[in-house]
Amino acid sequence: MPALYAGFGCRRGCPVDVLDTLLRQALESHGLALAALRGIASIDLKADEPGLQQLAKRYGLPLKLFTASQLHPFEPLLSHRSALAHAHSGCWGVAESAALALAHLDHGNARLQVTRRSLGPATLALACGG
Repeated sequence: MPALYAGFGCRRGCPVDVLDTLLRQALESHGLALAALRGIASIDLKADEPGLQQLAKRYGLPLKLFTASQLHPFEPLLSHRSALAHAHSGCWGVAESAALALAHLDHGNARLQVTRRSLGPATLALACGG
């Protein structure tokens, strides 16, 4: 079972249950196991988001936050580029970039396993090493 890494983007105050539902839907629809998840990532602007912190705690996973400049190198690998996300964060796609950055930290390379999905105020992408 390959290790998976979840990247999230979300609006302020996004509830943990929305993030959890989005994660579970993405895993289920792609036949992926929750047990394969090794970490959760986002942009450092989300450091104080209770929903992200609660989700990491719920599953006993680390929450890793990256700066926009740390996420920038992954821009060529994105399936989707959002001008709105770039205007707000300096990053073309928070969920995909964060997932790729976390997978890259663990494996030295990364690819998207599940491209950007959204549910209400949240976006998610899953990456794996290799």
